[in-house]
Amino acid sequence: MNVLIVEDEDLAVRKLRKLVQEVDPTLEVAGVTASIEDTVGWLKNNASPDLIFMDIELADGQSFEIFDQVEVNSTVIFTTSYDEYALQAFKVNSIDYLLKPIQKEDLQRSLKKFKDLNARRTEANKESSQAFNLDKLLRELQLQQPKEYRRRFLVRLGQRLLSIEVQDIAFFFTDERFSFFKTWNNQKYLIDYTLDELEDALDPALFFRINRGIIVTHSTVEQIQPYFGNRLSLTLKPVFEKEAIVSREKVSDFKVWMGK
Repeated sequence: MNVLIVEDEDLAVRKLRKLVQEVDPTLEVAGVTASIEDTVGWLKNNASPDLIFMDIELADGQSFEIFDQVEVNSTVIFTTSYDEYALQAFKVNSIDYLLKPIQKEDLQRSLKKFKDLNARRTEANKESSQAFNLDKLLRELQLQQPKEYRRRFLVRLGQRLLSIEVQDIAFFFTDERFSFFKTWNNQKYLIDYTLDELEDALDPALFFRINRGIIVTHSTVEQIQPYFGNRLSLTLKPVFEKEAIVSREKVSDFKVWMGK
């Protein structure tokens, strides 16, 4: 793991380097900066280190100013000769606050806290990635599954309930805010579905919604004639008591559908 040391005293830098190597030889010091300006420049021009040891009092001001000038994505352990900045230190990326002269035991404790935190982050990211991959897999499997379309509708005829197969239905339509369908033998049945719901539930290879008020099958279309406004007028069988007009925005798709 890479470490950046932000410290303006050469002796303090040497002591911290030595102590870090003693406590954890796997840590590599990637850079040393001595001021706010140098640190901002280093962070802008280098990959974010895993950890930053940051003195608070620098030659050109307090290191808290660094966070106002550049995005700091690294974990920070503050080092200082004063304990008056502890609260302010924990408002940024800091996980610990070490008073100088830094003791080996204190550094060991801080590095353990850092590693434990990293381990929890790694595990959380792994779980999040696994959950994302599982969700993605489930979505892909759902897309691969053929959609189940309605095969029949249960309707009331007097006191009886009838199950009507979709192949027996010529077209669906609305009348006075109610939805109906007609069968090939010209029977009309009330159903408890909107045309929006029906459009989603019916096989689009067999049914086409020509406008807001009617959904037709291929075989029910007896004649197709041009209609003003670049629309089409259909003659249906069995008879539809209203005009069956293909809306202008659906004409192109309707022609393709009729040709399948």
